Amino acid sequence: MTQRGRATRSTGRPRDGASSRAPRDGAGPRGGGGDLAARRTRLRGVIEPVVNGVGYDLEDLSVSRAGRRHVVRVIVDRDGGIDLDAVADVSRAVSNALDAAEETDGDILAGEYQLEVSSPGVDRPLTLPRHWRRNVGRLVKVTVRGAAALPGQRGEQPSGDRQLTGRVVGADDEGVRLETDDGQTLWTYDQLGPGRVQVEFTRLAELGEPDEFDDADDTDEHDDSDDIDDEDDVEDEER
Repeated sequence: MTQRGRATRSTGRPRDGASSRAPRDGAGPRGGGGDLAARRTRLRGVIEPVVNGVGYDLEDLSVSRAGRRHVVRVIVDRDGGIDLDAVADVSRAVSNALDAAEETDGDILAGEYQLEVSSPGVDRPLTLPRHWRRNVGRLVKVTVRGAAALPGQRGEQPSGDRQLTGRVVGADDEGVRLETDDGQTLWTYDQLGPGRVQVEFTRLAELGEPDEFDDADDTDEHDDSDDIDDEDDVEDEER
């Protein structure tokens, strides 16, 4: 599996003495206290250089709470997509970097945490040039901002945002070329809102490619601690 669907690796990080360690009110990052924004910033400072160093882009980083532990979710991508082996490599590199950072500067998060590394799902919006470039050939829906008239529409229509569905036939640092039933049009990024990939089951069958969601639940999981509480108990603290 490449960029279609999602590959995920989940690794539990129980710590010696974690059950007896309590966060200190008002403590800084060393004690695992302080505000979540500061912790997330510190996590990004450790994780992003590692992800970039092994040839990937850090697309998102979030911290949430699951029962007695934190869940650190890291989403990475690269040209050509991500498979489970690549996700496992990134997961090990990130895990080692977090261990090293805590050996040097103390706990980033108080108590236990679970690290989840995954590739972007098809539902993630296209917001950066690299996102569009990695989806050349795919059908997307996007809002065109302030368009007086889209190809095939009457010119007297009032200026305003328009919904456009078309196939990405090219993308670079300047803009995106979309093909619709009315032909190809070049749009600059400041003209476009976030793009959304449209799932095409018929086209996938014609190409002999796997279903978009065949691998969506593929998980390479190793967790040495207790199971995470049911998803209904997860309280997002920051995303």
